[in-house]
Amino acid sequence: MVSDAQRSTDLLSDPAQQGGVQSVDRAVGVLEILARDGDAGVSDIAKEMGIHKSTASRLLGALVARDLVQQNSERGKYQLGFGILRLASSIPGRLSLVQQAQPVLRSLADEFRETVNLAVLHATYAINVDQAMGPSSLSTHDWIGSLTPLHATSSGKVLLAALDEEERLRILKVTGLPGQTPKTITSRAELSRELTEVAEEGYAAVLEEFETGLNAIAVPVRGHSGAVIGAISLSGPAFRLDEERMATVLPGLKEAGGLVSARMGYSGS
Repeated sequence: MVSDAQRSTDLLSDPAQQGGVQSVDRAVGVLEILARDGDAGVSDIAKEMGIHKSTASRLLGALVARDLVQQNSERGKYQLGFGILRLASSIPGRLSLVQQAQPVLRSLADEFRETVNLAVLHATYAINVDQAMGPSSLSTHDWIGSLTPLHATSSGKVLLAALDEEERLRILKVTGLPGQTPKTITSRAELSRELTEVAEEGYAAVLEEFETGLNAIAVPVRGHSGAVIGAISLSGPAFRLDEERMATVLPGLKEAGGLVSARMGYSGS
């Protein structure tokens, strides 16, 4: 029987295998760019990945053939395809969380008339896995599948605050603290102080830190062990979802987080 170590050695010594691994790595890179930006052109992808346009075009063609990527006929740019949803549906834990949270998200959106999102930690980002739109929502932007920065979003701060110091520092070393708007926290010390408050208070709020004119507030969702497995956020325009209104919606948001946590097996307070 061939050991895992021997397989790894064979991979590294076989140029054909190395080329295959590189192609897979590049294809995943394309998917991550599209997940982060929503859409992108061949030139944009080639430039970011440091590859020739013809290589980027071949990668996109292979992904389109698998329905993992589709081309927007109006703009000519590429975006994630429905094949991604088929892959995501095979993740029992995440799918279960989405199923348990869906009616709660819908109820929150109806009650507070704003957009409600469910996010989980994905590598060094927060990824939105479900969404409910309130009747007062000004935008119809679909956040599902969007990768958002942990340091500049309410869900991201909830997820960051739940990590141990070593893991948090590892992630921030990779991502840095880029300014999304003039109000984004870009100081490591200031962010650390805020994350301590988030962990103590049980919620995080951002005031135009991710997008100018957009405010949001989020609470954690816990699994059966008590670990934070997701975050529920409520977002809206800054003129409507101001600090005073955030204080009004917070009790209901915390109740919703507790309800989903209970559905996921959490029995603590």
